[in-house]
Amino acid sequence: MTHPIRALDDQDEPELLRDQFRQLLRYRTLLATGVAAGLLGGGWLALSGEKSYTSTGEVVVRSATSDPFAAGASADKGINIGSERQTAVSDTVGTLAARTLARGGDPVQARPLLKGLQVTNPPNTLVLRFAYTGRSPDQARARAQSLADAYLEIRRQRTENSIANMVDGYRAQLAPLTEQRDQLAGQAAGSGEAAGARAGLLVTISELNRKISELRALDTTPGYVTKQPAEPTGPSGAGLPLLLGLGGVVGLALGLLLSWVRLVFDPAVRSTRELVRSLGAPLLGTLPRERAPSGTLLAVGRGGSRLAEEYRAVAFRLAYDPSFARRRKLLVTAPRGDGGAAVAAAANLAAAFAEMGRDVILLEADLRAPSLAADLGPAVQGPGPGRMTRGPLPWPSDSRMNVDVPGSGAFTLIAGRRTDNVARALTSVPVGRITDEADRPGAVVVVPAPPVLSYADAVALIDRVPGVLVVCDAREVHRSDLERIREIVEAAGGTVLGALLHPARTRRERRAREKAARRRTPAERSGPAPGRGGRNGPEHAGDPADTLGLRAFDPTAGRG
Repeated sequence: MTHPIRALDDQDEPELLRDQFRQLLRYRTLLATGVAAGLLGGGWLALSGEKSYTSTGEVVVRSATSDPFAAGASADKGINIGSERQTAVSDTVGTLAARTLARGGDPVQARPLLKGLQVTNPPNTLVLRFAYTGRSPDQARARAQSLADAYLEIRRQRTENSIANMVDGYRAQLAPLTEQRDQLAGQAAGSGEAAGARAGLLVTISELNRKISELRALDTTPGYVTKQPAEPTGPSGAGLPLLLGLGGVVGLALGLLLSWVRLVFDPAVRSTRELVRSLGAPLLGTLPRERAPSGTLLAVGRGGSRLAEEYRAVAFRLAYDPSFARRRKLLVTAPRGDGGAAVAAAANLAAAFAEMGRDVILLEADLRAPSLAADLGPAVQGPGPGRMTRGPLPWPSDSRMNVDVPGSGAFTLIAGRRTDNVARALTSVPVGRITDEADRPGAVVVVPAPPVLSYADAVALIDRVPGVLVVCDAREVHRSDLERIREIVEAAGGTVLGALLHPARTRRERRAREKAARRRTPAERSGPAPGRGGRNGPEHAGDPADTLGLRAFDPTAGRG
């Protein structure tokens, strides 16, 4: 505690990411909801979607060639595989395939037929892969086969039409040359010039005839079906396991997004780093959850108690804190709520200080619903508060008693008592004398006060008990509350020594506390009637300053 609080390093990105991830895991309900929604969505898609089947065939495309076995012959000569892929999904191929399927008893139009077709080209190949998705295995196989055959037929027709057009062109060139040759045939015997012209025509005619012969000799095979489409054995697409896995991943991402949004708008403290930064004081300890015996408030004194060890550790940290060691006065309070955790912490810290050999006074400052003496139970030695009064004496007169901590020692308890004017009682001279006892060597004064943001009781005591310990639950306390507590304590001249985190109460613990409150006597619950005296306070009449008429404080009274 002598070291300054280390500020959060903005460049410590791995630590920040781990911190944010831990904060997101606080919202386990949102995470579980997202995962459940994703699994339900994946299961719904898998079970409600229509089953489809995919059959695949492969076609190797080749160009027309006169001698496929000639050296240097290239199979991809003149082939643009991208254009061939577009041809395979064209309306021409679809129309031809639809006619073939209609003759086989499968009436379908070209456009609906092409919607189920997907043509792909494996890299660096002349292969076209025809994948057709249909409602049944037989339909997928038949349509994939028809589309592949229609593509090859269209390509063959286009090649043959190109050859026929070229042959017709050569023949159109050949017809006038043949007529000229026949005319020059009769003139060849009489003229050498005619014979030379006739010989040139014969060479040209022979060249054209050779080209026509080469075109007619071309192999116009458009390609080969290397993989026949087969009936698929199972439905295509993602199955139930895959969809459930994808749904779980998407649901987890959704849960993380919801948790992040919840984290952004959550006013509660999101981490211990943020708690330390908001309160401006270190975290002294985190109390573990421990199932204590029924009706037992003190953990210190129970053997093998992890809770007691944590209280001892907090007491040692406070004992070596220079701010606390100068005055040895500790005000224990909570931000909001019933303050039961703060009262328990104050009692156990008093027992821990007593175990360290300190002369401890535990001053209960809750004068609205005092319950510390009853909660300590058999450990309290002496009469209850107010039973030693010999007259209408206000608090804290006759409220001193001893509390025996088994195996740890004892400390003095000044129990609270219901009072009409709480502010006057807390700021009275006798209370100041009690808090001043901490000035004696080896003495410690611990004051449990009501929640500081609910009542002004703790603020009224800060000038006399300047060291403040805030007991809270990190999942419930707000950042604005901690900042407000720091401002209030500093404005009143006190110092926030640190924070002590306690686990949230379970439903069983809350019900047990409510049941214990209902078991109190009606007088304890209702408090003093206006204008009447009793064990909870004197009869007030006349000058209101009479409430400060406390008898002289005897520091030796009530000590055993």
